[in-house]
Amino acid sequence: VQLQASGGGLLHAGGSLRLSCAASERTFSTYTMAWFRQAPGKEREIVAVISISGVLKYYADSVKGRFTISRDNNKNTVYLQMNSLKPEDTAEYHCAARTPGGRWPARTTNDYPYWGQGTQVTVSS
Repeated sequence: VQLQASGGGLLHAGGSLRLSCAASERTFSTYTMAWFRQAPGKEREIVAVISISGVLKYYADSVKGRFTISRDNNKNTVYLQMNSLKPEDTAEYHCAARTPGGRWPARTTNDYPYWGQGTQVTVSS
């Protein structure tokens, strides 16, 4: 599956942004989807995961209560709504996909074979 992320930008702390990740396949609804982020000089880290139905969601502690992951299987798209953004949220954000199975939630980069290109989010103080 090919993934295309978009929606990044430059904004001030406290602002909101919604990222989108569109998938190329109609089988999108059969993939567990996730958002990761990578700040300069740091390892890529999990942000959020959503199950194929959208019922199960996981959030990293650093974004819990501020970010919301969702998906629209009719549009083959997963979203990341980011509110109350902080300078430490500055990173390149990547969407990723995997077929379901195994442990929940899958939180490492090795768990996901399919990746989109990153979209940059920069939050100024």
